[in-house]
Amino acid sequence: MSENVEKTAHAAPDVRAVLRQSSMKLFTKGLLLIALPSAIELVLLGVVFDMQAQTTRAVERSADSKQVLYQAAALENPVLRQVARVRTGIATSDPSFMDRHAAWVDIGDRLGRLETAVADTPTQGVRVQRMRAEVDSYRQQALSVAQSLRTGATMKPFVTLEGGELPAQVMRFREQLTEFIDEASRLETERNATLAKTRLRQQYALIGAVIGSMLLWAGTAFAFARSIGRRLDVLADNAQRLANAQPLPSPLAGNDEIAALDSALHRTSELLRTADQNQAALKVSLQARAAELASVNETLRQETQDNQMFIYSVSHDLRSPLVNMQGFSKELQVSCDELQTTIVDANLPAVEHKRLAHVLDGDVQESLRYVRSSVTRAAAIIEALLRISRAGRLEYQWQRVSVGRAVARAVDTLQAQIDARKAVVVVRDLPTAWGDPSAIEQLFSQLLSNAINFLDPSRPGRIEVGALDHAGDEQAHTAATRTRTFFVRDNGLGIPAAYMSKVFRAFQRLHGDVAQGDGVGLALVRRTVERHGGRVWVESAEGAGSTFFVTLPDQPMRN
Repeated sequence: MSENVEKTAHAAPDVRAVLRQSSMKLFTKGLLLIALPSAIELVLLGVVFDMQAQTTRAVERSADSKQVLYQAAALENPVLRQVARVRTGIATSDPSFMDRHAAWVDIGDRLGRLETAVADTPTQGVRVQRMRAEVDSYRQQALSVAQSLRTGATMKPFVTLEGGELPAQVMRFREQLTEFIDEASRLETERNATLAKTRLRQQYALIGAVIGSMLLWAGTAFAFARSIGRRLDVLADNAQRLANAQPLPSPLAGNDEIAALDSALHRTSELLRTADQNQAALKVSLQARAAELASVNETLRQETQDNQMFIYSVSHDLRSPLVNMQGFSKELQVSCDELQTTIVDANLPAVEHKRLAHVLDGDVQESLRYVRSSVTRAAAIIEALLRISRAGRLEYQWQRVSVGRAVARAVDTLQAQIDARKAVVVVRDLPTAWGDPSAIEQLFSQLLSNAINFLDPSRPGRIEVGALDHAGDEQAHTAATRTRTFFVRDNGLGIPAAYMSKVFRAFQRLHGDVAQGDGVGLALVRRTVERHGGRVWVESAEGAGSTFFVTLPDQPMRN
């Protein structure tokens, strides 16, 4: 028992030694934390069960001893009663007193049970056998007495045998029974003492098992706290340090899950440190780029303002000379007409008249037409420049705009051109947009006018105005606002691939032999769309038609 308790007391240090092997995985350590104490507790339970079995056997042996004493004490009286019957039969010469065979059978059964009860004690078994022999001998003597009484034989020999206090066989039976009872009493005392000792050992075993189990689990808990618990505390502390952007101590040793997590925390800390360094460098770079961009934007703003002022000033300054040139050209035309009348009235020679008429009707008239055409062209260019300038400076009235109504008004305005080209304009359901109503109407008017001007004269013209659905419009979403994409599609002449990059530049004209214009319509479209925070692009195939796409904000733009 003491050896088992000592083994239990040494179990916890062994668990600690095993758990200190940090190369094990947590699953293995967990199994050891459960398996080792459980195995030791099974040993303790085995000791307790063994002591329980010993106690049970001691109780059974003590009970057997009491039963043997009881059976032995109850054996003498039946034998003495048989002696009394034999003597009564001799005294009364009546053999019927000795015909109680059931009594002899009962005595034999009692001796048999007694012999069985002391089978584990050979000396007691021998005494029972001797008692049986004496009882059998006296029984034969009793049968002989009964036989003699029936035959009328003399009773003197039997009287002599029965003359003492008890027959000799019964005396020897009593001697053996006394010795048997004395020995049984000694064995009972010994077994009771053994039972007491066994019960005491059982109590000690139970107390030892409880104390050993408590020590075992206390040692296991201490080992867990010293090994896994301490490592978990370090891991939690490292996680807190990582959250507070503090440096981490040295990594935990081993290759279990806790060590792997701690290693991941260290790698994360290193990555965060590198990211912080990169972020700091990127912040410096962004600040430099922001300053550079602010400078560029300021320069661009100044240049744009200067360009607008230059365009506005030049346009206004050039108008006066053009008006003068137009007036002088008219005056020259009047002078030429008067000179021609004077020549006719002068009756000059035919040769001189022909030469002067050729100069006035030919070179002078052609020069005057060229001057008037150039003045008209210059005036159109100046007007286009003014339109571009105004498009960039016009103050917009921002509001929710019904694009459908704006397109309808533009179609009504261009209805005469549409009818002249015998074209068909189809307007789909159009969502609303956020912007300036006049600007949006002018935008679609320019796109529709462009589509009408460049329809293919060789086939019926068709123009379609519509909008992409949200599923196909996700590419138009920006970080600042959500937009909607509209399109104007025609089956006109189309745009050559080489000319696609120049479509939205000012004064760029294509198919000049088909349509007249100053070449600023699409430039105005681009300027208007950009001021709305959107974008414009075109998809076209030469000879098949073009589709112009425009994105407009669906909600107020964020500054």
